[in-house]
Amino acid sequence: MSSAIEASDPRLAELLQQENERQAQSLCLIPSENYCSPAVLEANGTVLVNKYSEGYPGRRYYEGNEIIDEVERLAVSRAIELFGAEHANVQPYSGSPANLAVYLAFLNPGDTVMGLSLPAGGHLTHGWQVSATGIWFNAVHYGVERESGRVDMDAVRDLARSSKPKIIFCGGTAVPRTIEFEGFAEIAREVGALMVADVSHIAGLIAGGAHPSPIPHADVVMTTTHKTLRGPRGAILMCREEHASAIDRAVFPGLQGGPHEHQTAAIAATLGEALAPEFSEYARAVVDNAKTLAAALNERGFDLVSGGTDNHLILVDMTSKGLSGKEAATALSRAGIVTNANSIPFDPRKPFDPSGVRIGSPAATTRGLGESHMVQVATWLDEVVSQPADEQLGDRVKAEVQELMGQFPAPGCRALSHDTV
Repeated sequence: MSSAIEASDPRLAELLQQENERQAQSLCLIPSENYCSPAVLEANGTVLVNKYSEGYPGRRYYEGNEIIDEVERLAVSRAIELFGAEHANVQPYSGSPANLAVYLAFLNPGDTVMGLSLPAGGHLTHGWQVSATGIWFNAVHYGVERESGRVDMDAVRDLARSSKPKIIFCGGTAVPRTIEFEGFAEIAREVGALMVADVSHIAGLIAGGAHPSPIPHADVVMTTTHKTLRGPRGAILMCREEHASAIDRAVFPGLQGGPHEHQTAAIAATLGEALAPEFSEYARAVVDNAKTLAAALNERGFDLVSGGTDNHLILVDMTSKGLSGKEAATALSRAGIVTNANSIPFDPRKPFDPSGVRIGSPAATTRGLGESHMVQVATWLDEVVSQPADEQLGDRVKAEVQELMGQFPAPGCRALSHDTV
């Protein structure tokens, strides 16, 4: 920990060190989590946090933003280069505000929006009823087929024809298969809708060439900057040039005030890393690891939604193992393996106690684990969920996990003793 924090706030320093050790010693399989590089962490903690900069480069409401302007221009230019977009806005605080900006840019309250349902793997901000997007707008939802666990594009077309949405979202938070961007774009054009691709989970895979890109097909693309992209908490909106003004006005002054320029600097660092040739190797390794892990789980009798994965994410139905998703995730956490309980399509259980567990390979791949390690991970998962109450087994697996994690340090983390704080 920083000596400044230790000196001024020992209790906070202790908590930060404990979290540092937890991350260093545990195996993170949550597909929406990853590790920032030391450079990204450093950029996120710079003096840029001191500055207000409402507006856009060259058009600020505060003086003293000459250097801030160049930082933001750098982040924007790198986003455009990395993804091949016509326009990019790097100011959204996170993914949900970025999606809200899309609504503000193109819709009026009560307009119809269409997205993947939350139980089928969609996101709250794609019009789910408990979200402002489902309260203020008329939301309709497509799902997945019960047998295949995949989106039926004919059903999507039928729903779009009957409901006439103004926006069609594709993408979500628990989608283990390749998104058919071209098919969604064709349907959107047919019904006169805008197609918005939410690629928050797969942006790093797209940047690294391990997943098709929505840029040639979508009117607007939203992504968070962490997850597979390995950056800070934040978001980017990309769009066709014809929509640039509407998107920019929706972000500021529509929804936000001053952007978080320390976050913008960290995003710039993240995009710079993603432009390096080795990032493509990482993205492809993420997919290879996830596919190998899925195959190993299948061999051990796990029930995987859609039967496997095309990307970084695996959704496991724990019903056949005699556990709820929460019970499985809790047992795995005690054994040093961090996952999250998650609803599955057509889940008979409630969202706070769902049937599934969501796992993924991005963080493990960042640490350097490869396909051979995924077989061991599958073995650990099988052992723990088969005997979730066996504390001795859990302790043994936890020790083995910590030993392996010690061989593959997490960027920015140090596995230190609490006594060093």
